[in-house]
Amino acid sequence: MPLSLWLSLAAICAMGAMSPGPSLALVLRHTLGGGRLPGMTAAIFHALGVGFYALLTVWGLGALIVRHPDLFQLVTWCGAAYLAWLGIKALRAGRGGALSPDAAVTTPRQAAKEGVLVALGNPKLIIFFVALLSQFVTPEMSVLAKAIIVATAIIIDGGWYVLVAVGLSHSRVLPWLQRHAHWINRITGVLLIALALRVVAGPVS
Repeated sequence: MPLSLWLSLAAICAMGAMSPGPSLALVLRHTLGGGRLPGMTAAIFHALGVGFYALLTVWGLGALIVRHPDLFQLVTWCGAAYLAWLGIKALRAGRGGALSPDAAVTTPRQAAKEGVLVALGNPKLIIFFVALLSQFVTPEMSVLAKAIIVATAIIIDGGWYVLVAVGLSHSRVLPWLQRHAHWINRITGVLLIALALRVVAGPVS
């Protein structure tokens, strides 16, 4: 995979990981309720769940492109519509949502369990990955290239939320996030809508 193409993939994965939602709320809750270790544990196990969905998507996309190109195109457009809906939702979110979780006492074991369940219990991740990975997966793509895509999704998702957990160990970080939540939502919304338009325009080259 060319470096420029991988950088595009990494940027899109990072944008998806950074968007406020239930995953961020999960990490915030376990970090505030149990400290750095439960927060990092939730982040890592959430990333493993994301990687599982990414793996399923990569395998399925290759077969779908070859056998049913028209169906693949329809699925891609549906994915683009979903991304646009997420963007509009983020633009309308304002200051509330995932940046104001209720803290509760927690343990690393609970954090690991909930980290996986939040990821696997969110089938919308499949739609997100279909829209995202449709720009990068081709029928002739090697196993190594597919592994790089899956590893990128895992590392970026886990890395971002580990940074969130570590950052929240410092008392000044969360108030800053809460004060700027409306700007985080707005920037995320614009980027998601732009990504939806890019998906409609065609594969990245």
